[in-house]
Amino acid sequence: MIKNLLVSILLFFCFTAFAQDNISVISWNIRDFGKTKSSGELEQIAEIVRDADILAIQEVVSGYGGAQAVAKLADILNRKGSKWDYVISNPTCSTKYVTERYAFIWKTSRFNIKQRGKLISELDSLVDREPFLMDFYLEGKAFTLIDFHSRPHDKNPEAEIAAITNYLIEDLRGIPVLLVGDFNVNEQEPIFDALKHKGFTAAIFNQKTTLKYVCEGNDYLNYAIDNIFYSKGIIKTESNAIDFVRLCENLEAARTLSDHLPVFMEFTME
Repeated sequence: MIKNLLVSILLFFCFTAFAQDNISVISWNIRDFGKTKSSGELEQIAEIVRDADILAIQEVVSGYGGAQAVAKLADILNRKGSKWDYVISNPTCSTKYVTERYAFIWKTSRFNIKQRGKLISELDSLVDREPFLMDFYLEGKAFTLIDFHSRPHDKNPEAEIAAITNYLIEDLRGIPVLLVGDFNVNEQEPIFDALKHKGFTAAIFNQKTTLKYVCEGNDYLNYAIDNIFYSKGIIKTESNAIDFVRLCENLEAARTLSDHLPVFMEFTME
């Protein structure tokens, strides 16, 4: 099954290419991203993300194994033709079984980095896992990536989305922003209206991004909860969920990588 899945991944990239002049971002909740990921699984993850410029990861485990897995993935990517750097957030200020880290991995040929990111401490008391913010610079233009993993759907993630929206509304820096991650809420829900009124747009629309345990018919996708929201100053050129499963027979092997599909977006800046 692992072999079939890798063939599926390679076939996907025979038909998908990121435009060289644009900026491409992949956001991915990689389930339990830590020491449980084997070298073979990290190799498959690298094949999925290798053509992007930036990878934003949610659900990096908070212990040493999480940082080690990010470093191993970056090392594998470095052996595929481009130079990559990475940063891992501090553990979120959360309860024991909720605490996680975030990670960004990016191609060094594309961006200048002036700081290594920070957890948004202002939101600590309002969310279970405070988002991770980092600025990227390309040819003198800056944009901000905010990486976020919300609480589960039955624990009021809407309150967290409202808090992040208020934070963004009050942001006076004037730098274009991409808010990426697993929101545990469909972008069509009213809780996102204030963010949209602020000028943010969802990259994908009602696209299912989570994997079922069992394929029903040829349907292995569940909920539309992962997305990229981009502000004014950013012009989207392409976006989609990356379906690396493709066939029911690949579902079991695919779930060893994650129970979420990655979301990608290409864009330019005004």
